[in-house]
Amino acid sequence: MSPLAVIFLAFSMSSDAFAAAIGKGALLRQPTLREALRVGAIFGVIEAITPVIGWVLGRAASAYIAAFDHWVAFGLLAVIGGKIIWDSIQKDKDETHQRHSFAVLALTAVGTSIDALAVGVTLALVNANIVINAMAIGSATFLMTTIGVLAGKALGERFGRYAEAAGGVVLVAIGTGILLEHTAMG
Repeated sequence: MSPLAVIFLAFSMSSDAFAAAIGKGALLRQPTLREALRVGAIFGVIEAITPVIGWVLGRAASAYIAAFDHWVAFGLLAVIGGKIIWDSIQKDKDETHQRHSFAVLALTAVGTSIDALAVGVTLALVNANIVINAMAIGSATFLMTTIGVLAGKALGERFGRYAEAAGGVVLVAIGTGILLEHTAMG
Protein backbone atom coordinates (compact mmCIF):
# COMPACT_ATOMS: atom_id res chain seq x y z
CA MET A 1 0.00 0.00 0.00
CA SER A 2 1.21 3.48 -0.79
CA PRO A 3 1.83 5.92 2.08
CA LEU A 4 -1.14 7.98 0.87
CA ALA A 5 -3.41 4.92 0.96
CA VAL A 6 -2.22 4.16 4.51
CA ILE A 7 -3.04 7.72 5.58
CA PHE A 8 -6.48 7.63 3.94
CA LEU A 9 -7.17 4.24 5.51
CA ALA A 10 -6.07 5.44 8.95
CA PHE A 11 -8.27 8.52 8.89
CA SER A 12 -11.26 6.68 7.45
CA MET A 13 -10.96 4.12 10.25
CA SER A 14 -11.00 6.96 12.78
CA SER A 15 -14.14 8.61 11.39
CA ASP A 16 -16.67 6.70 13.50
CA ALA A 17 -14.54 7.20 16.62
CA PHE A 18 -14.36 10.91 15.73
CA ALA A 19 -18.14 11.07 15.47
CA ALA A 20 -18.51 9.29 18.83
CA ALA A 21 -15.98 11.68 20.40
CA ILE A 22 -17.91 14.70 19.15
CA GLY A 23 -20.96 13.26 20.88
CA LYS A 24 -19.01 12.68 24.08
CA GLY A 25 -17.57 16.19 23.96
CA ALA A 26 -20.97 17.71 23.27
CA LEU A 27 -22.19 16.67 26.69
CA LEU A 28 -19.36 18.09 28.67
CA ARG A 29 -19.84 21.62 29.97
CA GLN A 30 -16.27 22.52 29.09
CA PRO A 31 -14.25 19.65 27.61
CA THR A 32 -10.75 19.62 29.11
CA LEU A 33 -7.56 18.66 27.32
CA ARG A 34 -6.95 15.97 29.94
CA GLU A 35 -10.33 14.34 29.32
CA ALA A 36 -9.88 14.62 25.55
CA LEU A 37 -6.45 12.96 25.75
CA ARG A 38 -7.89 10.20 27.96
CA VAL A 39 -10.68 9.44 25.49
CA GLY A 40 -8.21 9.68 22.58
CA ALA A 41 -5.82 7.22 24.21
CA ILE A 42 -8.57 4.68 24.95
CA PHE A 43 -9.96 4.83 21.42
CA GLY A 44 -6.53 4.98 19.75
CA VAL A 45 -5.14 1.91 21.54
CA ILE A 46 -8.23 -0.19 20.88
CA GLU A 47 -8.41 0.96 17.25
CA ALA A 48 -4.73 -0.01 16.79
CA ILE A 49 -5.19 -3.49 18.30
CA THR A 50 -8.26 -4.60 16.35
CA PRO A 51 -6.70 -4.56 12.84
CA VAL A 52 -3.83 -6.67 14.19
CA ILE A 53 -6.33 -9.27 15.38
CA GLY A 54 -8.03 -9.18 11.97
CA TRP A 55 -4.65 -9.42 10.22
CA VAL A 56 -3.78 -12.58 12.17
CA LEU A 57 -7.12 -14.10 11.19
CA GLY A 58 -6.63 -13.01 7.57
CA ARG A 59 -3.13 -14.50 7.39
CA ALA A 60 -4.51 -17.81 8.59
CA ALA A 61 -7.13 -17.80 5.82
CA SER A 62 -5.06 -16.26 3.01
CA ALA A 63 -3.67 -19.53 1.62
CA TYR A 64 -7.20 -20.77 1.00
CA ILE A 65 -8.42 -17.69 -0.85
CA ALA A 66 -5.32 -16.40 -2.68
CA ALA A 67 -6.94 -16.66 -6.14
CA PHE A 68 -9.77 -14.29 -5.26
CA ASP A 69 -8.37 -12.32 -2.28
CA HIS A 70 -8.74 -8.99 -4.10
CA TRP A 71 -12.47 -9.64 -4.45
CA VAL A 72 -12.68 -10.48 -0.74
CA ALA A 73 -10.76 -7.29 0.12
CA PHE A 74 -13.05 -5.24 -2.12
CA GLY A 75 -16.17 -6.88 -0.69
CA LEU A 76 -15.12 -6.37 2.92
CA LEU A 77 -14.17 -2.73 2.41
CA ALA A 78 -17.31 -2.03 0.37
CA VAL A 79 -19.57 -3.61 2.99
CA ILE A 80 -17.77 -1.89 5.90
CA GLY A 81 -17.77 1.45 4.10
CA GLY A 82 -21.40 1.04 3.13
CA LYS A 83 -22.35 0.18 6.71
CA ILE A 84 -20.51 3.22 8.03
CA ILE A 85 -22.34 5.43 5.52
CA TRP A 86 -25.68 3.79 6.39
CA ASP A 87 -25.09 4.15 10.13
CA SER A 88 -24.21 7.82 9.72
CA ILE A 89 -27.54 8.39 7.95
CA GLN A 90 -29.60 6.33 10.43
CA LYS A 91 -28.39 7.83 13.72
CA ASP A 92 -31.10 9.26 15.94
CA LYS A 93 -30.65 13.03 16.12
CA ASP A 94 -32.23 13.12 19.57
CA GLU A 95 -29.82 10.55 20.99
CA THR A 96 -28.60 11.75 24.39
CA HIS A 97 -25.02 11.47 25.55
CA GLN A 98 -23.40 11.65 28.93
CA ARG A 99 -19.92 11.36 30.35
CA HIS A 100 -19.05 7.70 30.90
CA SER A 101 -16.60 5.59 32.83
CA PHE A 102 -13.49 3.95 31.38
CA ALA A 103 -15.46 0.72 30.84
CA VAL A 104 -18.17 2.48 28.82
CA LEU A 105 -15.58 4.40 26.78
CA ALA A 106 -13.70 1.15 26.11
CA LEU A 107 -16.88 -0.59 25.00
CA THR A 108 -17.72 2.33 22.74
CA ALA A 109 -14.19 2.17 21.31
CA VAL A 110 -14.57 -1.56 20.65
CA GLY A 111 -17.90 -0.90 18.94
CA THR A 112 -16.37 1.75 16.68
CA SER A 113 -13.35 -0.46 15.88
CA ILE A 114 -15.13 -3.58 14.63
CA ASP A 115 -14.63 -2.25 11.11
CA ALA A 116 -10.88 -2.05 11.80
CA LEU A 117 -10.91 -5.77 12.64
CA ALA A 118 -12.36 -6.55 9.21
CA VAL A 119 -9.91 -4.14 7.58
CA GLY A 120 -7.12 -6.07 9.31
CA VAL A 121 -8.30 -9.18 7.47
CA THR A 122 -8.14 -7.22 4.23
CA LEU A 123 -4.64 -5.95 5.05
CA ALA A 124 -3.49 -9.55 5.46
CA LEU A 125 -4.98 -10.51 2.11
CA VAL A 126 -3.08 -7.75 0.29
CA ASN A 127 0.14 -8.39 2.25
CA ALA A 128 0.17 -4.93 3.78
CA ASN A 129 2.54 -4.10 6.63
CA ILE A 130 0.30 -4.47 9.69
CA VAL A 131 2.65 -2.63 12.05
CA ILE A 132 2.66 0.52 9.93
CA ASN A 133 -1.08 0.33 9.29
CA ALA A 134 -2.01 -0.39 12.93
CA MET A 135 0.21 2.44 14.17
CA ALA A 136 -1.29 4.81 11.58
CA ILE A 137 -4.85 3.78 12.46
CA GLY A 138 -4.21 4.10 16.21
CA SER A 139 -2.47 7.47 15.82
CA ALA A 140 -5.15 8.89 13.54
CA THR A 141 -7.85 7.69 15.92
CA PHE A 142 -6.05 9.19 18.92
CA LEU A 143 -5.70 12.52 17.11
CA MET A 144 -9.22 12.62 15.69
CA THR A 145 -10.87 11.47 18.92
CA THR A 146 -8.98 14.01 20.99
CA ILE A 147 -10.00 16.76 18.56
CA GLY A 148 -13.56 15.41 18.49
CA VAL A 149 -13.95 15.64 22.27
CA LEU A 150 -12.54 19.17 22.37
CA ALA A 151 -14.66 20.32 19.43
CA GLY A 152 -17.77 18.42 20.49
CA LYS A 153 -19.43 21.33 22.20
CA ALA A 154 -19.18 23.52 19.09
CA LEU A 155 -19.71 20.88 16.40
CA GLY A 156 -22.35 18.67 17.96
CA GLU A 157 -23.80 15.60 16.31
CA ARG A 158 -24.48 17.29 12.96
CA PHE A 159 -20.90 17.35 11.68
CA GLY A 160 -20.00 14.02 13.27
CA ARG A 161 -22.37 12.30 10.85
CA TYR A 162 -20.64 13.86 7.84
CA ALA A 163 -17.20 12.82 9.09
CA GLU A 164 -18.41 9.27 9.58
CA ALA A 165 -20.00 9.12 6.12
CA ALA A 166 -16.82 10.48 4.52
CA GLY A 167 -14.83 7.70 6.20
CA GLY A 168 -17.17 5.13 4.69
CA VAL A 169 -16.76 6.62 1.23
CA VAL A 170 -12.96 6.46 1.58
CA LEU A 171 -13.12 2.76 2.54
CA VAL A 172 -15.22 1.95 -0.52
CA ALA A 173 -12.74 3.89 -2.67
CA ILE A 174 -9.75 1.99 -1.22
CA GLY A 175 -11.52 -1.33 -1.86
CA THR A 176 -12.27 -0.29 -5.43
CA GLY A 177 -8.62 0.68 -5.88
CA ILE A 178 -7.45 -2.74 -4.65
CA LEU A 179 -9.88 -4.48 -7.01
CA LEU A 180 -8.83 -2.35 -10.00
CA GLU A 181 -5.14 -2.83 -9.24
CA HIS A 182 -5.44 -6.62 -9.05
CA THR A 183 -7.76 -7.06 -12.01
CA ALA A 184 -5.59 -4.84 -14.20
CA MET A 185 -2.53 -6.93 -13.29
CA GLY A 186 -4.25 -10.27 -13.86
